[in-house]
Amino acid sequence: MGELEFYIVDVFAEEKYAGNQLAVFRNAGHLSSEQMQKIANETHFSETTFILSDQENNGGYDVRIFTPVEELPFAGHPTLGTAFIIKNEILKQPAEKIILNLGVGQIPVTLAGKLLWMKQIEPEFGQTAEAKKVAGAIGIDFEYIDQRFPIEEVSTGMFCLIVPLKNLNAVRQAAVDREKFRKLIETLLARSVLIFCPEAYDENNDLNVRFFAEELGVAEDPATGSANGCLAAYLVKNRYFDEDRIDIKVEQGYEISRPSLLYLRANEEEGRINVHVGGKVEMIAKGRFI
Repeated sequence: MGELEFYIVDVFAEEKYAGNQLAVFRNAGHLSSEQMQKIANETHFSETTFILSDQENNGGYDVRIFTPVEELPFAGHPTLGTAFIIKNEILKQPAEKIILNLGVGQIPVTLAGKLLWMKQIEPEFGQTAEAKKVAGAIGIDFEYIDQRFPIEEVSTGMFCLIVPLKNLNAVRQAAVDREKFRKLIETLLARSVLIFCPEAYDENNDLNVRFFAEELGVAEDPATGSANGCLAAYLVKNRYFDEDRIDIKVEQGYEISRPSLLYLRANEEEGRINVHVGGKVEMIAKGRFI
């Protein structure tokens, strides 16, 4: 396998040792899929990325994303964290936009000061789910689900089940029942769930969310760019804020001591919903796998 240069960054972090951890490996094109999977399981972060080459391909950089158990076609915090490494460690010069070639296609990341923004692919909406079944699967009282809005599958690259709750107490109580959740998703495309409420720990934030994906090898994620992109599309489609556009701040990870902050922008224009998710990245470590 040879030596591999790698970096550790915290994504959607307002300071070091917060947000979502990511390991990024550089010049990894010689590795097999099996080797990448073993390394991702060794780092055991929610995701690990592999930049296949320092050279661009078709205007972007080829990148593969792995959880500890499988490869993903797209994920949010790996996209921003990898773009940060490309800009600071490969290009080593100012850049306004970096394109990642991922399984879902080309994803552009723009850089605006300390914020990195990714434009996600056009959202796709799937099935709705029954509130009582969902309440049992996520371990909360049925009355805590905000039934003014649907429980709905959304994808901006990967399907996620979006569940609106009434308050922060409901979010805190959530604890996924694995067997009930597996039964719930038998007829769905989503293998993960994002719950949210309009109450936050920090009064400067608009929503609090939690994300669970045990089927993907992630019990709870401290910051989830892909699922929050799905949430942004959901909020616009269902006029959660009575508007056809949003520009909000979402907190995540407080319940697992990894406070994170995600910036969501979305709007509906001529029947299409445009989704952008932003955040800050902190460099934590660099070294070599031997």
